[in-house]
Amino acid sequence: MPLSLCLALLTGGAALRQIDRIHFARHRPQAANAARLIALQRARANDLTPLLLLAGQWIQITCWWMLAAHGPLLAALAAAAVAVHFRHLQEISHAAVHGVLARTARANQLLAEVFAHRPLALAPLPIRRSRHVRDHHPNATGDRDPNLAELRQAGLQPGVTGPVFAAAVIYPLTPRGIRTTIAGLAANLRGPGAWHRTAALAALCAAAYAAGGWPALLCGLLIPRLLLYPQLAWMSLLVEHTWFDADLRTGTPAQVEAGRCLRLYPHNRALAVLASTTWLPYGDLRHYAHSAHPGLRWNYLPALENHLAPPHFTPDGLLIGTTTVTRRHHQALNAPTAQATHPVTV
Repeated sequence: MPLSLCLALLTGGAALRQIDRIHFARHRPQAANAARLIALQRARANDLTPLLLLAGQWIQITCWWMLAAHGPLLAALAAAAVAVHFRHLQEISHAAVHGVLARTARANQLLAEVFAHRPLALAPLPIRRSRHVRDHHPNATGDRDPNLAELRQAGLQPGVTGPVFAAAVIYPLTPRGIRTTIAGLAANLRGPGAWHRTAALAALCAAAYAAGGWPALLCGLLIPRLLLYPQLAWMSLLVEHTWFDADLRTGTPAQVEAGRCLRLYPHNRALAVLASTTWLPYGDLRHYAHSAHPGLRWNYLPALENHLAPPHFTPDGLLIGTTTVTRRHHQALNAPTAQATHPVTV
């Protein structure tokens, strides 16, 4: 396909995605409490604009598959771009997990499964909902939090050494992390409905090959799904909470979450925009506001965040900066109290 047509379709897919954003932006205040924002969200809820949003994502992914066939440089660019799109699909389906992507429960389930969970071989939506809504949200940063268990499995244990900590930061790119990703994919393809989940993944591979041949299959699907997208999702997990030194509080949900959440890039608008369009999309940059009120769609998290007092940790970077997330995690894991309370497991 000519490059000009690929670029035109890429632009069209991006435009299609904006319909959902524009629809939910109408009459949105700069700052408001959760009750007011939820009322506005319910008034805007529908099943069409989320469908267009997801369709736009896949149109753009297909265009990147086509572009991957036009040389090594575009193939490499396609690998990065498709990984970002997969990350976007994960966060869009996260809204469906909370029942706020579309208007009806059936539409939330259907859209998330058809456009994200089945093609990407993610766990069935009910399993993800149980793990995330029941197990993670009430127990964030605690011993019952499955996300904290993942971090510990990657090597983020009390007393962790510098090399082990560095490897844990890029865990999905390490041999052990790659094996974990593949094992997770295999597990998601087993159990009830395994045949149509496997068929969906096979159809996705066939579609990528049809669009751009082997470059599209390798750089536009396998590398993003097995390496790049898992790393982007892992970086997102690292910046959700002060996992290892939460300031445990009581009070309102916002007060509780202010003690165990963080807010990245609060004073750097350029980096915040870059993060929110790539590895922290659809409200994930504002995880603190989401944790305080999980039933709020991403469109309204900025207004809620402006209404809330800031969380107790507002770093200026993940790896680089004067106050970084990784530095705090490493210091917390090597604090004497951490090693005494949580001895290293082997």
